[in-house]
Amino acid sequence: MPLDPTPAPSDPALAPADPGPGHGPTPPPPPIRFWPVEDLPALVPDPFLDVLAREEPVARIRLPYGEGCAWLVTRYEDVRFVTSDPRFSREQVVGRAVTTMRPVPVASQTAGLQYVDPPRHTRLRQVVARAFTGRSMRRLRPLAERRAADLLDAMERAGAPADLMEHLHGPFPIAVLGDFLGVEEEDWRRWAATGEALLSAGAESGERAREAARTTRARITELLRRRREDPRDDLAGVLARAAEAGEITDDEAVSLAIAVQVSGGHAVRSNSGSMMYALLTHPGHLHRLRREPELLPRAVEELFRYVPHRNGVGIPRVATADVEVGGRLIRAGDVVYNAYLAANRDPEVFPDPDALDFDRGNLAHVAFGHGPHHCLAAVMARMEAEVMIGAVLTRFPGIRLAVPPEEVEFQRRGLIRGPRTLPVTW
Repeated sequence: MPLDPTPAPSDPALAPADPGPGHGPTPPPPPIRFWPVEDLPALVPDPFLDVLAREEPVARIRLPYGEGCAWLVTRYEDVRFVTSDPRFSREQVVGRAVTTMRPVPVASQTAGLQYVDPPRHTRLRQVVARAFTGRSMRRLRPLAERRAADLLDAMERAGAPADLMEHLHGPFPIAVLGDFLGVEEEDWRRWAATGEALLSAGAESGERAREAARTTRARITELLRRRREDPRDDLAGVLARAAEAGEITDDEAVSLAIAVQVSGGHAVRSNSGSMMYALLTHPGHLHRLRREPELLPRAVEELFRYVPHRNGVGIPRVATADVEVGGRLIRAGDVVYNAYLAANRDPEVFPDPDALDFDRGNLAHVAFGHGPHHCLAAVMARMEAEVMIGAVLTRFPGIRLAVPPEEVEFQRRGLIRGPRTLPVTW
């Protein structure tokens, strides 16, 4: 994927400050690179990110939709800096027609956690955190283990070859999310379908995504209404009580639930499927996990670092002051994207970054983000990955791909990467 070296027309908002007399000429701003964010095969890292990380770690880019350009930060330390420094605001994105990957936002820009800054972000996060406690995860894990066992029972009865996405990675995260959020079992399939549509990309999928957003919002609104009448200790119950007490608005409650559905449903489905594909294409690693099951939590962390879990980039930030990042002056008002995928393969932090290494010393990846917007659902995603991988290796010690690796079909035109099907035998 070649870089577009053509400089954009002069943009006063991105021009460096005049250093004043006696300081010499101001260097020209870097060129704007167009990033089409194309579909990539299997787990191949994006070559655009690889080139920028090596040659221009703080670069200006333009994405397929929206207006203007943005800075893209690719190195680990710079990504951690931008995501934790309060001078970079998510809230300032609201109402701006920034350059973007997608014609329709996944999340509401007027409520919820994604587009707000502290102190409001802190208040909302504290409400959601009540559901993501160690106690709630200890309660959820046995339920998750039973869900996995039941699903693998059905796969074994169906016989080999079987599609692991259909039998496990698809239904399992939705079932666990249902237990956590409070969705009735008969609604799982419908929630799964709308979750995938919410994360579709491309102009042709815009209306599909808008309809999915309307449907999801209506379902969650109804679920929260029921929880006011029938209080429970699930996430819907936590949000309904907080809204009733005036801690959050009804709109914030709905948006928070949608955020958990997206991150806890379709994203986990795709990411866990990619993890299993990685193991099935690294048979030595698979055999080692069978021999050393105690290694599983560490292996899961390395898989989170290794697997490219998304296409492109997520929600940007806006600089509220002039800030220097990686030797570049980012001006107040500039839009900044963080490339977590590139940061997770920064060779200065992760030696031999393209290798899957269960003995890696540093496991401090940024697959779940960093700073105030670090994913609250990370604790649940880790638990689910451990349960799924552990259950598969225990039940099917001889599991292997039923087709050559290059014949495994991966999703296309989506924000989240992962297998569409994963044919296995045992």
